[in-house]
Amino acid sequence: MTDLHRLTLSELAAGLAAKRFSSVELTGHFLTRIEHHNKTLNAFITVTAEQALAAAAAADRQLATGQAGALTGLPMAHKDIFCTDGVLTTCGSKMLSNFVAPYDATVVERLKLAGTVMLGKTNMDEFAMGSSNETSWYGPVKNPWDTKKVPGGSSGGSAAAVAARLVPIATATDTGGSIRQPAALTSLTGLKPTYGRVSRYGMIAFASSLDQGGMLALSARDAAMLLQAMAGFDPRDSTSVDTPVPDYLANLEQPLAGLKIGVVKEFFEKGLDAANGK
Repeated sequence: MTDLHRLTLSELAAGLAAKRFSSVELTGHFLTRIEHHNKTLNAFITVTAEQALAAAAAADRQLATGQAGALTGLPMAHKDIFCTDGVLTTCGSKMLSNFVAPYDATVVERLKLAGTVMLGKTNMDEFAMGSSNETSWYGPVKNPWDTKKVPGGSSGGSAAAVAARLVPIATATDTGGSIRQPAALTSLTGLKPTYGRVSRYGMIAFASSLDQGGMLALSARDAAMLLQAMAGFDPRDSTSVDTPVPDYLANLEQPLAGLKIGVVKEFFEKGLDAANGK
């Protein structure tokens, strides 16, 4: 199939379950897209092709048993702020240009155990201190919709990679908008989970009282699929919340009647663009 990149994560999961394609085929397809488009977009700092194909082959063996999980065999990428065992973790900085993490961040560990296939590490503003992804030591990231524009930051590499369909989903982090802003600028679904819902262990800190791991996705369903594996208590993170993880997919279709939404009045001060105010 030549159009696998047009499918959402949930559609790809259904295709793997139905054996319409293998994880190795799927992984190879996205690696080819990265090879063709990353030179223009600069969305990836590191591509882990060899490890990805090996992980995909292992996923196919598990899929063949009929006992695979919801994420088994699905390709994804990690923002280069998450430590990845044996793989370069730079945080977009020259200071860490030779740092190979000796362990996996909890987010990486849980998604690996869930069967995902990591294709590489995505570009970001240096140490997450930016909102345009122009401050990375590895060069700026381009917005796939218009390469003259920025994709937002600091998770701009993850945003560009998903928007350009180089991966179906990618992890990201948010301190003061680093998921939400890139999602808006690249037409994606971004989620910064409630503080404490996702472990920060192995995530290089910017502002520890605000940082939270999340994702950039093609749909709310895809985001829910990833959050289901990422969420949960972690004793290695003192801010991790020890509360049950709900079934996010089951709650997607719940009616919105009675839901209360908080509106920050200061967002509507003088000077706000009229279109945004509507």
